[in-house]
Amino acid sequence: MSINSLQDILPLVEHPSTYLGTEVNSIRKDPKSVKLRFALAFPDLYEIGMSHFGLQILYFILNAQKEIAAERAFAPRVDMERYLRSEKIPLCSLETHTPLGDFDIIGFSLLYELNYTNILNMLDLAGIPFFSHERDGSHPFIIAGGPCTCNPEPVADFFDAMVIGDAEELILKMVHAWLQWKDSACTDRNALLREWSKLEGVYVPGFFKWYLGSDGFQRLKPIYPEYHTVTRAIVADLDKAPFPDSPIVPYDKPVHDRLRLEVARGCSRGCRFCQAGMIYRPVRERSAPTILAQSERSCVSTGYGNLSLLSLSTGDYSGIIPLMERLIYRGKTHRIAVNLPSLRAETLTPKIMELIKKIRKTGFTIAPEAGSQRLRNVINKSITEDDIHKTVEIAFKMGWQVIKLYFMVGLPTESKADIEELIALVKRLRKIRPSNGHRGKLNISVAAFIPKAHTPFQWEPQISLPEAKEKLAWIKQELNISGVQLKWQNPETSILEGLFSRGDRRLSLLLVKAYENGCRFDGWSDKFRFHTWQTAIEKTAVDMEFFTTRTRKLEEPLPWDHIDIKVNKAFLKREWKRALKGELTADCRFSECQGCGVCDFETLKPVSFYPIEAFAGQGADRGDNRHAVYRQLEIWYSKMGQAKFFGHLELKNIILRAVRRARIAVKYSEGFHPLPKISFNDPLPVGLESESEVFYMSVLDTISPEEIKTRLNKQLPGGLCIKTCRLSSSKSSRKKTTVSTYRVVLKDGFFDKKRINFFVDSVQWVYERKNRKGKIQRTDLKKIITGIDLISPKILKLRIRPDAGKLVRPAEVIAQIFKLPETIIKQATVVKVCTKNLSSM
Repeated sequence: MSINSLQDILPLVEHPSTYLGTEVNSIRKDPKSVKLRFALAFPDLYEIGMSHFGLQILYFILNAQKEIAAERAFAPRVDMERYLRSEKIPLCSLETHTPLGDFDIIGFSLLYELNYTNILNMLDLAGIPFFSHERDGSHPFIIAGGPCTCNPEPVADFFDAMVIGDAEELILKMVHAWLQWKDSACTDRNALLREWSKLEGVYVPGFFKWYLGSDGFQRLKPIYPEYHTVTRAIVADLDKAPFPDSPIVPYDKPVHDRLRLEVARGCSRGCRFCQAGMIYRPVRERSAPTILAQSERSCVSTGYGNLSLLSLSTGDYSGIIPLMERLIYRGKTHRIAVNLPSLRAETLTPKIMELIKKIRKTGFTIAPEAGSQRLRNVINKSITEDDIHKTVEIAFKMGWQVIKLYFMVGLPTESKADIEELIALVKRLRKIRPSNGHRGKLNISVAAFIPKAHTPFQWEPQISLPEAKEKLAWIKQELNISGVQLKWQNPETSILEGLFSRGDRRLSLLLVKAYENGCRFDGWSDKFRFHTWQTAIEKTAVDMEFFTTRTRKLEEPLPWDHIDIKVNKAFLKREWKRALKGELTADCRFSECQGCGVCDFETLKPVSFYPIEAFAGQGADRGDNRHAVYRQLEIWYSKMGQAKFFGHLELKNIILRAVRRARIAVKYSEGFHPLPKISFNDPLPVGLESESEVFYMSVLDTISPEEIKTRLNKQLPGGLCIKTCRLSSSKSSRKKTTVSTYRVVLKDGFFDKKRINFFVDSVQWVYERKNRKGKIQRTDLKKIITGIDLISPKILKLRIRPDAGKLVRPAEVIAQIFKLPETIIKQATVVKVCTKNLSSM
C-alpha cells in the first residue's frame, strides 16, 4: 500500500466526504491573491463543527474581505489521525488542503471543555508547539473564542490571544491590525499582541504572569499596569450584525441538518445555574423583517427543506407568533418545513399551540431542572408543576408521542426529599394519556449539576463522584417503569467538565499529560477513558477536589476575576443569597431592572421589536399544485472523481437540494409530511464511481428537460454531472434484471491470472456474508458473474448480475477471487461503466 497524499487516504477512512471541502457555498480563494490566510479550527468532528453556526458566521465575515481567505479544519477521526501520523502528512484545511502550519492565524472555537485534548491533537498534527512561549515567527498566531473563554485559564498558556464575547465586529478589528502589522514589515509578534490587547474583548494570556499565593490560589500579575482587566465584546445591534445569506451546506450527516436563523441573542430569565444566561446578556433581538428576508435568501441559496429558529429562549421573542405565522405560510408555499424549537412551558400560549398544530412534530422538550418547587425556586426556574403538567398534557393532545424532560442532581441545597419529588413528578406525568387513549412516552435525561464561572453558583461545590453515582442509581431504580426511558450523563465526564470549568493555569500540564496518554474526544462516551485521566491527574499532582467539590468563600480570588463579562460580582453574590432563601428574581424584560450591571442604557441595552402585524394567510396557496400537470422524467448522471465518496443517502440529499436551488417544481407526496417524488435506481455505496446512473423525478410541465439539465448542472458539486434528461419510460421497464459492467484499476498490487483461471474452471464459488439484519446469506459467484476479463495486470473488467434481487459489489468479488488485502481493494478505482437489461444482451 502506498500513500502519497490525503487523496490516497480517503478511500481507507470512514466518512471521507467530510474531508473534501467542496460543499455548496464553500469558498476557495487563490492563496496568491490574499494577504492573510485564516484557519477556522473546530476541535471536534466535522458533523459537530458544521452544526455550529458561529463558525459559519465567521467564515462569511472573513471571506467577505478581499485580502483574507478563511478556510476550515476539524478534528480528524481516529482512523484519519492514524494514517496522517503513519504517513507523516500534516493536518490540512478543507478548502485548499493547505497544512495548518502554513496559515497566518488559526482560530479555535471553544464550546466544550471536554474538547480541549482535541486542540492539542490538532496542533500536534500540524507540527505546531502547544505553548505560546514555544512558538516563534515561523508559526501561525493561535487564537480562540467561544463560551469557554469566560474562564480561559486552563488553556490560556496555549493561546496567543483569546476573544471574550461576541466576535462579529472584533474579529475584523483583529485581522485589520494583523494586516497593518504585516505591511509595516514588523517581525516582532509581541508588537501585534500589544495592538490586539488594546481592543475591547481581546485577552492576551502572555501579558499576565501567574503565580500561586501562600493560600494556594492562582493570582495574575499584569505585565502592563493599564492592561489588568479584559471586558467582554458585545454586538449591541444584532439586527445590523452580519449574517451569512449563503451558509455552507454540509456533506455527510451534520447534527443540525437544516437552515438555522438566530432570532435573538441573550436571555434574562436569570436561571442561577445557567452560564449562557449570564455571559450573553443583554437580550438583543433581530427584527422580524430582517429574519424573514434572511430566511428567503438563505433557503434559495442552500436548498434546505426545513428551518429552525435559534435563541436561548425563542418563546420569549417579542414577535414570535406573527413571525411563525409568516414562516409557516411561506414554508407551505415553498415546501419548507418549519421546526419549532423547544419552548418554555410557561410561554406555551393558546395561539402558539394553534401554530404547533400546523408544523412538523419534532422532539418536544421541557426542562424543569429540579423535581420540587422549593428547588426550582432556589435555581430561579419560574415554572410550576402545574405548568409542566399542562404542557405535557397539551403536547400529547397535539400529537406528540414522546416528551423529553431534563433534570439535574446535585443542585445547591438539594436534599433527599427533592430527589423523591423528582421521581414522583415523573410518575405523575407518566399517567397523562394522549387523546387517542394510548399512553405517551417520557424520555428523562438526568445530569449532575456543574457549577460554572460567572454565575451565582460559581462558589458552590460540585457533588462528589460517589454521591452523583448514588443519586443516579436511585433514580434509575425508581424510574425503571414502562413508558419512561431514562438517560443520564456519565458522572465521570461531569466531574471532569467541572474541573476545567473552574480551573486555573495549573491544568495546562494536566491536559498535555492526558493527551500524551491517549485522551481524545473526551466528550464522546465511546472514547472517554476516565482511568487515563485519573492517571494523568495523579502524575501532575492536580488536587481535583480543590477545583470541584469544595465550597468556595465569597471573598476568595477566582481564576476568572480578570475577565469582565459585564455582569458584576455584587449581583451574582446577591443572587446567591436569594437562592439560599428560595427567593425568585423576575425577568428584567418583563419587570424592573435587576441591576446585573450589563446595560448602560445608552449604547447597550435590551433590544426588542414591536411584533409585525398579525397575518391572516388566507390567500391562495401557491404551493398547492395538486391539479397541475406533471410529467415523469428519467435523469441520467455520472458520479466520478471525488463524488465517489458520497454515500447513497448523502447523494440523495445533494440532488434534492440542487433541485430546490434550481427552482424546479417537483411533485410531492400527500400527507402531513410531504416528500418530493424522486427515486433512484441503484444506491451506489461509498467509493464506487459510475459513468451512467439514473433517477426519476416528476416535474411540472412548464420547463423543458434540457433546461432542467442545465439548471441542475449549475447546482451540483464537482464529480456529479447530469448527462441526459428525458421523458421516462414505463415503470415496468425499470424492474428488468440487469447486468452491470465494472472497470477495476488497482493502485497497488496486481490481478493474478491463475486465480481467474481457477475461478473460471470451478463449478461453484460460494461465500457467506451478513445482510443488514445480521443474517447469513450464501452467494454463488459463478451464478452472478457473467464475465471476468483481465485487461492488464492492474485492470480488470467484471460483469455482475444481481443475486436474487440483491446487489453484489465488485469489492466483494475481488476479495473472494483474488484474496487481495482490504487496503489494496479500497484504494482501487472501481467504475461502473454500463448497465444493460439481460433481455437486450
